Amino acid sequence: MVKAQLGAVIQPLFVLLWASAFIAGIIGVGAAPSLMVLFARFGFASIGLVLYARLVRATWPTRAELPHVIVAGLLMQIVQFGGFYTAMGQHVPGAVVALVQGLSPVLIALFAGFLGETVTARQWFGFVIGGVGVALAVADQTSLSLTGLALCGVGLLGLSLGTVYQKRFVPTVDSRAATAVHMMASAPVAGLLAWATGQLHIWDGGRFAASLVWMVLINSMVGFLMFNWMLRRWDATKVSRLLFATPAATAILAWLAVGQPLRPLTIAGLAVGLIGMVFASRKATKPAPVPSPEPVAVR
Repeated sequence: MVKAQLGAVIQPLFVLLWASAFIAGIIGVGAAPSLMVLFARFGFASIGLVLYARLVRATWPTRAELPHVIVAGLLMQIVQFGGFYTAMGQHVPGAVVALVQGLSPVLIALFAGFLGETVTARQWFGFVIGGVGVALAVADQTSLSLTGLALCGVGLLGLSLGTVYQKRFVPTVDSRAATAVHMMASAPVAGLLAWATGQLHIWDGGRFAASLVWMVLINSMVGFLMFNWMLRRWDATKVSRLLFATPAATAILAWLAVGQPLRPLTIAGLAVGLIGMVFASRKATKPAPVPSPEPVAVR
């Protein structure tokens, strides 16, 4: 009973915390350039995650695994968040970014054969519906630029390719240590890119510090711990379905926290996108095997 009650609290709390990352990102890129935000986030998060990995005695990648973990980390951190944060800096609504991020299974499905997986007709239908949802969500965003939408595509590509790469080359690596390596590898790259593009400055120190504390402690640490807590107790499908509620939660939080408007087409797009994601997550169920009759003992 206690576990069930704890699960009932953990699930909606996790959705809110996951969605809040987009709000913190919106506030952060309003206080400093996107690469400066990423440099600070990755730097401080790497310290916290390394300490956590050592505390729980996580298994670190081997010398052969380490290069693959780094490549996956750069794709999932630098490319994904570099694209998404820069898009938010160009006034792409956080809910739209969350919806685009949620469509990563579409690209991952394109590499299904490479991963030895199959995609059902029902899932492809969900991918198409999800794409329609994105189109509706951005249809009435008159301030959106093609550059902002292209940056969302870059972020989606980074997340999808990074996921495929890690599944293909290091599928059994300890996620706790791997995430720490992702952050350690991404921090200096973000710093170099920020320096090369002249983005090592801050416009609003107070807002920058507040968003950074939230992103590091709440999103990178608490959210990560909650995610792993759920994965240890429930199957991955049940946990991943919680992410379907992220775009809607992000839209509501963005409306409450930073005043981003909730337009009718945006709401319709989020609803359609949610339906598409649910379809995309459902795999065809295999019929239960019929048990063979036990042999009769001969006496």
